[in-house]
Amino acid sequence: MGKKQFYDTAKPQESAVLVAVPSYRQTDEQTKEYLDELAFLTETAGAQTVKRFVQKLDKPDRATFVGSGKLDEINAFVKEHGIDMVIFDDDLTPSQVRNIERELQVKIVDRSLLILDIFALRAKTAQAHAQVEMAQYQYLLPRLTNLWTHLSKQKGGIGMKGPGETEIETDRRIVREKITLLKERLKKFEKQNFEQRKARAGMVRVALVGYTNVGKSTIMNLLSKSDVFAENKLFATVDATVRKVVLENIPFLLSDTVGFIRKLPTKLIESFKSTLDEIREADLLVHVVDISHPSFEDHIAVVNETLKDINSADKPVLLVFNKIDQYLEQREQELQEEEADVRPSIDDLKATYMAKEHAPALFISATNKLNIEDLREELQRRVAEIHFERYPNNV
Repeated sequence: MGKKQFYDTAKPQESAVLVAVPSYRQTDEQTKEYLDELAFLTETAGAQTVKRFVQKLDKPDRATFVGSGKLDEINAFVKEHGIDMVIFDDDLTPSQVRNIERELQVKIVDRSLLILDIFALRAKTAQAHAQVEMAQYQYLLPRLTNLWTHLSKQKGGIGMKGPGETEIETDRRIVREKITLLKERLKKFEKQNFEQRKARAGMVRVALVGYTNVGKSTIMNLLSKSDVFAENKLFATVDATVRKVVLENIPFLLSDTVGFIRKLPTKLIESFKSTLDEIREADLLVHVVDISHPSFEDHIAVVNETLKDINSADKPVLLVFNKIDQYLEQREQELQEEEADVRPSIDDLKATYMAKEHAPALFISATNKLNIEDLREELQRRVAEIHFERYPNNV
């Protein structure tokens, strides 16, 4: 395919406004949380959020997603403040992107394109680059007449991190050929991964799963004494990382996988098949939850739904509530404001429905190494059970 030409993004930080069109069933609190997440995604991609626009509708406008009045309001703000792009918290159709762009005359980015852009930024290995590139091409193929014009007008920035040159790529046939070549390349990677997994088939395999930015990589580093990249941004880890861990003389393989998120682009899930195979073929899933996040229960539901989508919902699960230190601080502050004469504790949490419903459930702080020994002991116990069931004579 030749050497890829990625665009230079060494430029001043781009400015963005965010747009959400919730239904009337969605509460204002939910809308704020979803826009907070979109703002975090925007920050992770390298842009600055300047303003948020919300319009509640029964259903989005077929032509411009928002109503004409709201579009005029967004247009006036964009022009007055010199905004670089408008980011929507949903996927737009090609015609919607084209219509909105015609009105606003700035870059239009929907949720899928934003997430794809972050994955392109985070991908480190050749396989991850190929996976993201294929998802980008599949996303862009029906939008060629619209988005490829961006590539000729823009010099880098969000939504512009690939995949390809700016002229001849407008030919759909060439894009389809590139998708075919990438699929062949990914088949080779999958074959290599399969051989690697086959070589270690006898070992118990544990996979860390969870919503993005819940602390999986930090836990991976603690358990495996390795140096996996961890950062307080969404999708800090894109490539699956596998490490050998030994607890009480019982060896097992621990994998850190890509984080899930609501509305994760379907094409991205398909492209990351080999990475998700680490989850599909695991003997035990460690579901990590950021208990300090106000929507952690929704995050649990998103992860469980995604596990269903990849046929992994029936696996044994150890639920680990991380960032308990932040949660307890938040609760203590809330109780002080309420002038309540009590102090929150981990023991209180263990007695709640969370521990009862999801037994066994652990409460830890990976950053402060709180209750990490409890996690090691429970993990060792669960791994040992699987190991000795598999090798009954190895006692």
